[in-house]
Amino acid sequence: MTVISDGKPLIFAFEDDGLVPNNRLPLLIYKGAINVDALEPEQIIEDRFGANGWGDMWRNGIFDYLHYHSTVHEALGIARGKAQVRFGGDRGTTLDISAGDVAILPAGTGHQCLSASPDFSVVGAYPPGPKMQITHPTPENHAIALKTIPQVPLPESDPVMGKSGPLVRLWNRGAASV
Repeated sequence: MTVISDGKPLIFAFEDDGLVPNNRLPLLIYKGAINVDALEPEQIIEDRFGANGWGDMWRNGIFDYLHYHSTVHEALGIARGKAQVRFGGDRGTTLDISAGDVAILPAGTGHQCLSASPDFSVVGAYPPGPKMQITHPTPENHAIALKTIPQVPLPESDPVMGKSGPLVRLWNRGAASV
């Protein structure tokens, strides 16, 4: 079910830009992490995320406007198609993501879909904890997010690789360095 070449995610760190707080924890991108060559790739991703303790799932795309979540971390599993997504806010990094990739965004990480194929489909999921809230990049929201983001608990498992996955090790190390 999971086909990870080396089990190592791509790691990206973004600075606070004054509107999008981002996070001291890195964005993780697993390229080709999940084999989605099946009739129902969304279900394959949901099963993987659910088996690793991530829930409150949805199916859709990624909004075409800049936003972030200040109360929860988010996993985005790409079930179909491809897209260009900018992570980290207006001064962030634009990445090509495609079916089988998984992006794990720590709370506060800005993201925006810049373009997508017509068949683009995403499964989103969250670790146990507060519900997801969409936050727009405004000075007022930024001030609130600076207080809420440090309160978001670290996930107990990686949505792709479980309790021994890189997220647990990398994010625990990142949290310890603050």
